[in-house]
Amino acid sequence: MDTSEAGRHSVTAVPGEVPHQVVTLPADDTCMGQARRVATDFLTRARVDHGLAVTEKAEDLTRLVVSELVTNAHKYVGGPVLMELSVVDAHIEVVVRDRGTDLPVARTADAGRVGQHGLEIVMAVAQSVVARREPGGKSVTARLPLE
Repeated sequence: MDTSEAGRHSVTAVPGEVPHQVVTLPADDTCMGQARRVATDFLTRARVDHGLAVTEKAEDLTRLVVSELVTNAHKYVGGPVLMELSVVDAHIEVVVRDRGTDLPVARTADAGRVGQHGLEIVMAVAQSVVARREPGGKSVTARLPLE
């Protein structure tokens, strides 16, 4: 990921085509808020421009997943974070890519632990979560129903 791309958006909004958006988020503390705004705007366009049924619950859970995945990438890896949003088969797919090579692992449940529950939260609300190494880093993909 080229840091000069931070904050740049690439949006596909062609009528009849699958909504898709890629954004490189900045390598600073504004990335989480920006990621949530991008996700909200993306789902609004999916509903308005593409006529897709997107429930309020789907919007809330998508913002939560985006926030947790981007926070983890920013906190544990740093550098710019690439976020990709797509609608596939009545689901939203959230992909977060960073330069880190260590795959995230959900920790054993511990009610006394403060923090470090992000991946556990994502796994609890998403239909599926897949982490994989890629050239130059890793990706974490979460899939949520639109309805």
